Amino acid sequence: MNNETQLFGIHAVMEAIKSGKTIDKVFLQKGLQGDLSKELINLLRTQKITPNTVPVEKLNRITHKNHQGVIAYTSPVDFHDLEELVIAAQEKGEVPLFILLDQLTDARNFGAIIRTAECVGAHGIVITKSGAAPVSEDTIKTSAGAVFNMPICKVSHLKDAIFLLQSCGVQSVAATEKTDDNLYAIDFTKPTAIVMGSEGTGVSSGILKVVDHKAKLPMFGEISSLNVSVAAGAFLYEATRQRISK
Repeated sequence: MNNETQLFGIHAVMEAIKSGKTIDKVFLQKGLQGDLSKELINLLRTQKITPNTVPVEKLNRITHKNHQGVIAYTSPVDFHDLEELVIAAQEKGEVPLFILLDQLTDARNFGAIIRTAECVGAHGIVITKSGAAPVSEDTIKTSAGAVFNMPICKVSHLKDAIFLLQSCGVQSVAATEKTDDNLYAIDFTKPTAIVMGSEGTGVSSGILKVVDHKAKLPMFGEISSLNVSVAAGAFLYEATRQRISK
């Protein structure tokens, strides 16, 4: 992140939150004391912003300025409500298409997925509030600016997003090697949310238990897996192929 998105000092961070700024991350000094600090902590709790509690040494490494025990980063984009995006797509007479990212942490992969999702006209990308790649400079650059055109939603738990989508008639399809079902057997002409997993472990077992379908890409080479952004592109363009052929 660059310095333009960095806030430091209790008053500055509190005012940013109160003004409705989208807060991407907060670093809070471990053991911070004082009435103003308590007010900040209560505000974070009220706004459901979970801070990263760190030693003061980490804050000092981030900035040499008087941070007063707190440093925050504002997101360069605003986040959207998932249910509102589903309703908006349905009202336009469009078939919803979403990407859900399960603990994907690499900013460049995130940006590449955003770029492809925007190119195929997906209706939104869903990430978790914690453990997910931030909308950083690398994300923006890799997305070729598509991040400013692609709605992004942040949720506390990906399962809740899947349940919400299912209640709205949107099927969930997890990209995973832990299945015998082929990608090309899935009917993507239906409202669909494609779930992509993390770079290291893929879609988590808890998510695999609640999705409607699991699908894998056919692999014929010696290497048994694709980069997650490449795999996401394959899934998105199979959905696109089916929809334009319908």
